[in-house]
Amino acid sequence: MSRNSSAKVASLFRYPIKGLSPEPLPSVALEPGQTFPGDRRYAIENGPSGFDAAAPAWLPKSRYLMLMRNERLAELQSHYDDRSHTLTIHRHGDMAVQADLQNPQGRATIEDFFAANFSSELKGPPKLLSGGGHSFSDVARKVVSIINLNSLTAIENMIGLPVHPLRFRANLYVSGWPAWHEFELMDRRLAIGEVRLNVVKRITRCAAINVDPQTAARDLNIPSEMIRRMNHADCGVYAEVIAGGIIAVGDAISTEQPRLI
Repeated sequence: MSRNSSAKVASLFRYPIKGLSPEPLPSVALEPGQTFPGDRRYAIENGPSGFDAAAPAWLPKSRYLMLMRNERLAELQSHYDDRSHTLTIHRHGDMAVQADLQNPQGRATIEDFFAANFSSELKGPPKLLSGGGHSFSDVARKVVSIINLNSLTAIENMIGLPVHPLRFRANLYVSGWPAWHEFELMDRRLAIGEVRLNVVKRITRCAAINVDPQTAARDLNIPSEMIRRMNHADCGVYAEVIAGGIIAVGDAISTEQPRLI
């Protein structure tokens, strides 16, 4: 086990619609080989994208509306209700649109909203995409994204400005690790109660983290500064769920050596 016994789950988030608001979770049930339930379940096509809902496959994020290019998405505060399948979007405190995403008319209502409000940024008619258990993640593997909060503190010290953690749109934020400790965990297992996560890849950051999630302003140039100071723009890691269970905010995180097969 790791000697970083103080490491804990600081917060948990899912992102039901790619590019829209994070939703905080007090706990989450994870299944082997899967993402957070409902994470990036939907995307807004900036198309035509070529996505086939009958045979869903990974496509580059450039096929969808996303924060790297469409920072005005951060002006929207969204919430998705799993039971009613209802997406509600607020803008500047006022409700802008609400619709049932399981209903064709409801999906059309959401599509009309983006057509009206993002016309100058669209390459074609926007379409609300989904495909069963498909996740519109930035990577093809079904993974959980993890951010070390002390690495964000190191970035703040580097650029001399506050950096909101939600710029990094992670599923799981960790407190108690030394800065950049996550990069020492490649091919190691994280233990959170019964859950086991195998760390598989560093996350190379794009221009999306330059967008303030509260103001929608593209006000920093974090990747360029990281490259200048550290010769890379990596922050955070992806991990695959290899043993399922429930994790919750406040749970302890330990590290195991990988099992030999």
